[in-house]
Amino acid sequence: MPLGTWFKAGTSAAALVLAMAGAATAAPAPAPAPASESSAAQAAAVTLRYDDSRAGGWEAAIAAGVASWNANVSNVHLVEAAPGAVAEIVIVATTGWPQATLGPVRPGRQVRVELGSQAVDQGYDKTRIAAHELGHSLGLPDTKPGPCSQLMSGSSAGTACTNATPNATERSRVQSAYASGIAALVPTDGRILIDAP
Repeated sequence: MPLGTWFKAGTSAAALVLAMAGAATAAPAPAPAPASESSAAQAAAVTLRYDDSRAGGWEAAIAAGVASWNANVSNVHLVEAAPGAVAEIVIVATTGWPQATLGPVRPGRQVRVELGSQAVDQGYDKTRIAAHELGHSLGLPDTKPGPCSQLMSGSSAGTACTNATPNATERSRVQSAYASGIAALVPTDGRILIDAP
C-alpha cells in the first residue's frame, strides 16, 4: 500500500478512536437545579425582627420605613416580632430627639431606636425619621450635612424633606454589611447617634 494511503487510513482510524473515546467517557451535563434549590443554595437574607409595641403613634411611619428598606435591599429583611418574642431592633416613642444605636445589628443581638416627638414638633417627617433611624440599626452613620436625596442626611436636609428611601450608596453599604449573612460576624458599633440638628 502506498505511503499516502497508509497515512489517510491511519488518520481516519485515529480520528474514529478519539471520537469513540470521547463519546464513551463524556458524561451527560447535569440537569439544572430546580429554582427552589438554586435559591436555597444562595445565601439567605438575614432576618431581623423589630418590636414597636412601645412606639405608640409611630406605627404607620415605622411600617412605611420598614417597607422602604425591604423594597430596597435584599440581603437583610425586617419583620415585625411576634408579641412577647425577642427582637433585634427595639423601637420606642420618646419626647426627645430621635436617636438609635449604630449597627449593623446581628441576629440574636439588640439595638434600640428612639423615635422622638421633638423632631416632629419642629416639622420633620415621621416616615423619614423612622427610615433614617432604622438605617442606623443597619449600620449607616449620619451623613450631615447632606441633601434630601440622602436618607442618612437626617435633619440637615430640612423639614421640607420627606424622602424615606435610601440612595444607591446607602443601599450598597447595607447590602455589603449583610452579604452572605456576614452581619453575624461584624460587631455592632454600639454608639448612640442623636439626630438633633
